[in-house]
Amino acid sequence: MAILDIIQKATGVSALVLLPLVAVGYALLKLLYTGLTCHTKHLPGPWYARFTHLRLKRAVVTGRRSFYIHDLHQKYGPIVRISPTEVAVADLSAFKEIHRIGTKYLKSTWYEDLANFPKKGIFTMRDPKEYGARRKLLAASFSKTYLMTHWESEVRSKAHLCVSKIKDDAIRKGTADVYNWWMLLASDVTAHLSFGESFGMLEAGKANQFMRVLKKLTIGAGIMVELPFLRLLGYIPTPTMQEMFNGNEYILKGADRAVELARSRSGEQNIFAKVIEDSEKEGEGHIDDMDVRVEASNIIIAGTDTTGCTLTYLTWAVLQRPELQKALEKEVATLPEDFVEKDVMELPLLNAIVEETHRLYGAAPSSLPRVVPKGGSHLGGHYIPGDTTVSTQAFTFHRDENVWSDPLTFNPYRWLPGQDGSPAEALSEDAKAAFHPFGVGSRSCVGIHLARMEMRYAVAFLFRECKGLKLSKSTTPETMEFENFFLITPKGHHCHVEFA
Repeated sequence: MAILDIIQKATGVSALVLLPLVAVGYALLKLLYTGLTCHTKHLPGPWYARFTHLRLKRAVVTGRRSFYIHDLHQKYGPIVRISPTEVAVADLSAFKEIHRIGTKYLKSTWYEDLANFPKKGIFTMRDPKEYGARRKLLAASFSKTYLMTHWESEVRSKAHLCVSKIKDDAIRKGTADVYNWWMLLASDVTAHLSFGESFGMLEAGKANQFMRVLKKLTIGAGIMVELPFLRLLGYIPTPTMQEMFNGNEYILKGADRAVELARSRSGEQNIFAKVIEDSEKEGEGHIDDMDVRVEASNIIIAGTDTTGCTLTYLTWAVLQRPELQKALEKEVATLPEDFVEKDVMELPLLNAIVEETHRLYGAAPSSLPRVVPKGGSHLGGHYIPGDTTVSTQAFTFHRDENVWSDPLTFNPYRWLPGQDGSPAEALSEDAKAAFHPFGVGSRSCVGIHLARMEMRYAVAFLFRECKGLKLSKSTTPETMEFENFFLITPKGHHCHVEFA
């Protein structure tokens, strides 16, 4: 305050006026210093991104990050500065370099900041060695063979139950919200695998308290990593604020059930029974009880909204195209009464629709931030200094007109060479490299086979058991507009269907 006193005496201006002026002056000086010393100032991008990250933050907190960055790529090209310290990359060769196996581009600290639990899990681990050991343990329990041997019947029965609920709602109530039912399906599947027993949400028709708190806690973590000062909201003594910012203890206590059943040794009660057994056999990547709690919660988080939202957009996309819907209904009608995963995997149109949905409507198309190694590197014809964050996003790669023909059109036949007027040649090598709805390289989603199994069963049952569905009037292009809080969700948070 001594400096303020001197200025006040010299100018005759009161401290109440001086304080805001000094604050504004300091902010302007900081912006100027940042702009002058910005080590990415030579790169293409909007002028303000050289001085501040606030415009990017605004896009994040309003659910527009992926779309904002995509628009910048359309204007400035494949390499674009989006903040003083972050560069967005939409160059395919640079993408391959950043995410190749054995890459030196490590995950940014954003992942650690996002962690809301006492220990890091597979999603937030940055150290390649630590991550590799954990992934090796989890991957065995999520392999296609293991899932088909031990968990397929559970996935199948839950998918069938879910579709029966949709059909029942459409008949009794006149409309069914597939967004709600697909979310409950994904929640029940991941919870059963992680905890060893179903949450029974499909039977109840609504999410239980554990899922509600877990979702709020995830939202709170996303808010705090972008705007740390909002941690202060955790002191507001309302249930919503407490669950959003201080729900860790409740979730970890609930996850005790995963530990209990995993260590019961009375059969493989959940996937962690095998994980713990493998950990003890291998002697590496040790898994303790807290690791089980954290990973069980992470698996539920990662496997719920992703699969639920993608199934919602698949339903919406197909029901807008009557000819495609009829073709799909005809194809799934050929399945035997007691069909299994292997049968559904052989349906070309169904699987093409799943892939095209992942391309245009995959629920996780957001940035994958990595850090440029010391010494910097050349990406897309530009030099990027070391320690700069470089981020790639599937949203842009999946809409690149240099890779995909008519990229904004939902066309599953692009995955079926020579069918329905599609090009006779197979998908290009660039398209195969650019397509990454489940992440890429060694960091790709460990639950990819589970997600695909759920989707195949859900789609097969829906269009087999519910022929003639159509979208309700309450479901419009406006309600289905994208919202992007890391994941893609419909803005209306519903998708109602009915029988024609």
